Amino acid sequence: MVGRKMKFGAFIAPFHPLDENPTLALERDLELVQHMDNLGYDEAWIGEHHSAGYELIASPELFIATVAERTKNIRLGTGVSSLPYHQPLMLADRINQLDHITRGRVMFGVGPGALPSDAFMMGITVSKQRDMMDEALDAIVPLLRGETVTMKTDWFELNEARLQLTPYSRPSVDIAVASQVSPTGATAAGRHGVGLLSIGATTTGGFNALASNWAIAEKNAREAGTEVNRDDWRLVGPVHVAETREKARENVRFGLEKWLYYFREVAALPLAPQDGSDPVDALINSGMAVIGTPDDCVAQIQRLQEQSGGFGTFLQMAHNWADFAETKRSYELVARYVMPHFQETNVNRGISLDWARKNRERFMGEAMASVGERVARHIEKHGTEDISPEILAAMGIKSSDAAE
Repeated sequence: MVGRKMKFGAFIAPFHPLDENPTLALERDLELVQHMDNLGYDEAWIGEHHSAGYELIASPELFIATVAERTKNIRLGTGVSSLPYHQPLMLADRINQLDHITRGRVMFGVGPGALPSDAFMMGITVSKQRDMMDEALDAIVPLLRGETVTMKTDWFELNEARLQLTPYSRPSVDIAVASQVSPTGATAAGRHGVGLLSIGATTTGGFNALASNWAIAEKNAREAGTEVNRDDWRLVGPVHVAETREKARENVRFGLEKWLYYFREVAALPLAPQDGSDPVDALINSGMAVIGTPDDCVAQIQRLQEQSGGFGTFLQMAHNWADFAETKRSYELVARYVMPHFQETNVNRGISLDWARKNRERFMGEAMASVGERVARHIEKHGTEDISPEILAAMGIKSSDAAE
């Protein structure tokens, strides 16, 4: 018996430096999801951002609608929709429509909004964003389940609101709440009985908070009379793999510094050392990133399993550290050598190979006996004239005996 099948995917913000064509950058994001679909990945989550120039996708719904037409199996999620930026009925209606046109392949990731500059442009007080997310979820979750909602807050109002279309997925689309370090996401996930999306699972703070955040989700689920399932828990971490560690390190020199610049100067996350030491070493040694081989990626996921107590999906953070050819190669290597390790897709192959090896002598003996019987019957009927000396020797028949 094999166990639960871990899923794999990508969390695509995306990150694109200012020195390249943004239209082509968006096209590469679409191509990456197509590539993942061909490799058998399970999920791709698409971000929403409106400022700062690097994270170019403003509407994950538009991206999902486009890439859904170019793919067959991969599920597509908003990663994440920033709830304070949307009237809840309008957003729920768009997600529900995507649920229908993708035949159930859409997922709905939600969060409060990551960039303060986005909120500033819309006149939203940053300190209120998490409360606004909670209020929006109170409306959107029942709406997506086909219920009627009447609700009034200081920023939206719903009067007997309901979606025109019955949900395609039952009871609704797959919903997940973003979580970093604070208990906000875990609390909301537990209260509504939905999934948890741990975006910063490999940062020091996010890694240390994994077990406690899941405990918070379970506690709030019990109090609310809902349920949370570890299979619906997704952990995100940056990965770039190659055939060797040396090649992986060489590959990421292409774009790593530009990515670190964005986080140093805009997102204000202390991901790179300030003492002049090698940032590749810092990312690897801190456990933040995998820059190495498929075996290194396996070790990182095992580390996350042990720390968290178990989760359902590992998502690679799409970062564009390497050029596009090497990026696609990295996703291919993960699909070939990392995914089978955790999905146990080679378990039966190994059992079958070992069984055949252990019984080789018996099976080969039976096969040779069968061949020998047919050769003997041929000799009895037609003689040995058209039988090669090698076959006769294998049967223990000397040429002189055959001549007689």
